[in-house]
Amino acid sequence: MARPFTLFTGQWADLPFEEVARLASEWGYDGLEIACWGDHLDPWRGAEDDAYIQGRLDILEKYNLKCWAISNHLKGQAVCDDPIDLRHKDIVGSKVWGDGDPEGVRQRAAEEMKMTARTARRMGVDVVIGFTGSSVWKYVAMFPPVTQEMVDAGYRDFADRWNPILDVFDEVGVKFAHEVHPSEIAYDYWTTVRTLEAIGHRPAFGLNWDPSHFVWQDLDPVGFLWDFRDLIYHVDCKDAKRQVGNGRNGRLGSHLPWADPRRGWDFVSTGRGDVPWEACFRMLNTIGYEGPISVEWEDAGMDRLIGAPEALDFVRRNAFAAPTSAFDAAFSSGD
Repeated sequence: MARPFTLFTGQWADLPFEEVARLASEWGYDGLEIACWGDHLDPWRGAEDDAYIQGRLDILEKYNLKCWAISNHLKGQAVCDDPIDLRHKDIVGSKVWGDGDPEGVRQRAAEEMKMTARTARRMGVDVVIGFTGSSVWKYVAMFPPVTQEMVDAGYRDFADRWNPILDVFDEVGVKFAHEVHPSEIAYDYWTTVRTLEAIGHRPAFGLNWDPSHFVWQDLDPVGFLWDFRDLIYHVDCKDAKRQVGNGRNGRLGSHLPWADPRRGWDFVSTGRGDVPWEACFRMLNTIGYEGPISVEWEDAGMDRLIGAPEALDFVRRNAFAAPTSAFDAAFSSGD
């Protein structure tokens, strides 16, 4: 069966949910990966209000769309982050921010992630994508000197905060797909290994594979799929372009805004960057991934109304289905 192609609504949350649904339908998407911000999906209402859930499902049906996953990156970020500061105030909303007390923000963010699992179940969705936050990302440069105990404490903090959340995911039969991403507890290959160990390899905790975050770190997105093949719960198709090699542009971005040519890398429309898409899609076939292929569209140098339909065309042409039989099966004479 062909995998469905969806549009992640997170970068479209400035538009009303129904308007995004209309656009996605007109472009030919099969469904939406719905973000829990803007007016797209409120997990606090969704966990308790039948009419609210039905309203969201009605909009999807109106535009002949389906939903296989919802996402709550922004609140997940606040569960483990340290420090909690004005960056978080801008993304978590007033309910989670409250009075701004850092521990209170973390606790309310954790509660919203539980509500997100309940909302997913009530929508008939099996996967929630998101971030975890991290209390040790601030140590990434390892200076001033960082002890092993400080790092170990960060992974214990992650497990202590996320195990109660995952208990709710288990209770309702939904899985969490963590997006491996700088600033998170798992941001590359080895921190992913460490994170899975810290959480006790709970089946409720898997991975959202987004190769854009691998490319600029010089990680192999194809090998990652193979090594973690049993834990790929969702796929986001986002692209990145490296702009290093001139002796000036640095890998870490130099505190420069998106689309600045002095950056060492940038997000670009899917198919226009350095992700080896054909090899990636072939590996997804090899590992038997049958979930949605979700376009997460980010490109600060391109109009999204041009880029989103172009990205869908690209993935439809390149994310071909696996064959039902080997090509050399035709060599048999049948005698």
